Amino acid sequence: MSFTEIVIEIAREHAESLSDALMEAGALSVSVEDADEGTEDEKPLFGEPGMVPEQAAWDHSRVVALTGADDDQAIIVAEAAAAIGLQAAPAFATRAVADEDWVRLTQSQFEPIHIGKNIWVVPSWHEAPDPDGLILEVDPGLAFGTGSHPTTRLCMEWLEAHPAPGQSVLDYGCGSGILAMVAKKLGAADVTGVDIDPQAIESARLNAERNACEIDFYVPDDFVASRHGDSRFDIVVANILSSPLKLMAPMLSGRVADGGSLILSGVLARQAEEVAAAYAPFIKLGVWAEHDGWVALHGQLGLESAPPSRAATNGE
Repeated sequence: MSFTEIVIEIAREHAESLSDALMEAGALSVSVEDADEGTEDEKPLFGEPGMVPEQAAWDHSRVVALTGADDDQAIIVAEAAAAIGLQAAPAFATRAVADEDWVRLTQSQFEPIHIGKNIWVVPSWHEAPDPDGLILEVDPGLAFGTGSHPTTRLCMEWLEAHPAPGQSVLDYGCGSGILAMVAKKLGAADVTGVDIDPQAIESARLNAERNACEIDFYVPDDFVASRHGDSRFDIVVANILSSPLKLMAPMLSGRVADGGSLILSGVLARQAEEVAAAYAPFIKLGVWAEHDGWVALHGQLGLESAPPSRAATNGE
């Protein structure tokens, strides 16, 4: 099937409503871009994973709508403009979209990811670059966590640097299950993953099965009702976001066994102190490492101060 894109440049206050109206008028998909991209007027919009930026568009936005090549693009634009109360349909350009093998094209955008010393995250359609490495076969999907984001990478690197053969591990906010699988492949005996999203749990279970990892995954209510309901773990890792991490400080700290370790990420460097302060009544946390403005915090239950950072440990 052939496609045609409609390209409209419009002010920010109309970008989101026009996008919705274009979908209602027959567009197959719509995206909003910075019309000043590549110029000195380009303005990045930042948001943490899973959070929507405060602004959903740019002052000078470009709305791109995908339509069928045989559709009447002028009618689609006119209907959308009328639906949001514009006095006249905005000017637009069209561009043809070449017919592609979209599956192959999408797959070509995802290459194996090397993390830490010996970890490889490998899509199923690739051969592992190092068959002797710690190989995780994880296809990009709906659940957060393929190792490409700094927060996931930091947690994986911590687990690799602190292998725990025979110990128990809790991955809270497990997403794709990638951290739980790293722990299991490094020798952890009893590994559990928890996530509020049932779709993430299903994805994690499929990933664990594909990687021959025996891991229990639960949504929170099922976790509390499971055999792990009152369990404390040798290692608790949570890669979420700073706000929920602060709210969960009593709960997550209470899941750490005596002498056990707590690792937190999803925390920007500027948020590290306030997150550590939320956990201070329970466990002393410090920054273990930082990557691209994100940090991993860690602490050990029972220690009066946080363990040294990765840089201090490595003598850097």
